[in-house]
Amino acid sequence: RTTATIYMLTGISIGTIMVTSSNSWMLAWLGLELNSFAILPLISKTKHPRSIEAATKYFLTQSTASCLILFASTINAWQTGTWTITQMPDKLPSTLMLIALTMKMGAAPMHLWLPEVMQGTTLLTSLLISTWQKIAPMVLIFTTSNHLPSNITLMMGLLSTYLGGWGGMNQTHLRKMMAFSSIANMGWTLMTLTSEPKVSMINIMTYMLLTTPTFILLAQTSTKTLQDMTTMWTTSPTSSITLTFLLLSMAGLPPLTGFMPKLLILNELISQNMTAISIATTMASLLSLIFYLRISYLTSLLNTPSSSTSTTKWRQNMNNLKMTQMAPTAVMSTTALPTLYP
Repeated sequence: RTTATIYMLTGISIGTIMVTSSNSWMLAWLGLELNSFAILPLISKTKHPRSIEAATKYFLTQSTASCLILFASTINAWQTGTWTITQMPDKLPSTLMLIALTMKMGAAPMHLWLPEVMQGTTLLTSLLISTWQKIAPMVLIFTTSNHLPSNITLMMGLLSTYLGGWGGMNQTHLRKMMAFSSIANMGWTLMTLTSEPKVSMINIMTYMLLTTPTFILLAQTSTKTLQDMTTMWTTSPTSSITLTFLLLSMAGLPPLTGFMPKLLILNELISQNMTAISIATTMASLLSLIFYLRISYLTSLLNTPSSSTSTTKWRQNMNNLKMTQMAPTAVMSTTALPTLYP
């Protein structure tokens, strides 16, 4: 099983490297296909009906997006005579490419597959879906950002921030809440994609920095629902405090690291004379703040003075490899604001 997992992770890595280093739509499409097919065994490896369903939904969604990418790149090659990624002057193929790539990343309104897929797989595979699997389509979007329709991109970004906030408010499973958090963050990334792509790059990289230790902590403590959060302090008090800071950082509260990309995005929107859109985006972030504070309250502010009434987990031994991965990312996720935005 370990050898198969390493083989699949190698396929995922090679697919992403192919996309990031390619200059042709055909090679990028092949990399995306390799990336999608390599993660399917990881999604369905638990041999549970829910995981098989999640793998099927992921396959159908990614296949549809890949067909759209191939269709848009073929139209562009027919019009321009080249398969080069940076040459996409016509509005029709650029709009189709934007829809296809946002479907691959899980942005609204093509987002419905993401919560179901992340709920049906393990926490570490959900980490891969919400971080590494977004790198390849994001690179393609950044490469073609100067040709993308700005109005449609802004509309999709604003819709993603609101649907991500509304969808996560009524959830009790943490993987679904993290999925809606990913949708909302993709909305923030799309807001400045056509005007200032570097700010969008900072936002998505910061989100990956925040998400990685969060998922590792949840996987290490076997925490999957809000009820499990109430007893996390019995297994590891340090983990509960660290998770609280990570969640507040993802919510964008100063002076934590997650505040920095949101500040840059709002600053860019205002400098582009889009004050109304910046206000609407800020109001959408309050929706996400509600369920972040809900988790933080259950994690660190609801410690009962007596013994817990629910079933408590045994104190767990920390995996040294996971802790070495989590420690630097957790520190950067909560204390990097002075260094990133002086």
